Amino acid sequence: MAVASGVSLLIGFITPVADVLVGLGATGMALSWFHVPTQSLFEANLATVFAVTITAAIGCLGPGAFSIDARLFGRREIIIPHVSRTKTP
Repeated sequence: MAVASGVSLLIGFITPVADVLVGLGATGMALSWFHVPTQSLFEANLATVFAVTITAAIGCLGPGAFSIDARLFGRREIIIPHVSRTKTP
């Protein structure tokens, strides 16, 4: 699951789903009661905080312009309308 979600994030395929899986996996490894006998990046609490922060940023920013998601669903442009402000006495 970790490899599949990591590869999905790298190529930009189903980014929101892969982002949630990576975030839940990092949080689950940090909060697990079982000690993993091998060295892992997520054994340090600070590394887990960084991983969860990065996945939250990827979730907010989206897959990117050159990703598979952008090719499948099209690029989106947000147009913010200009609001005219008038002075009221």
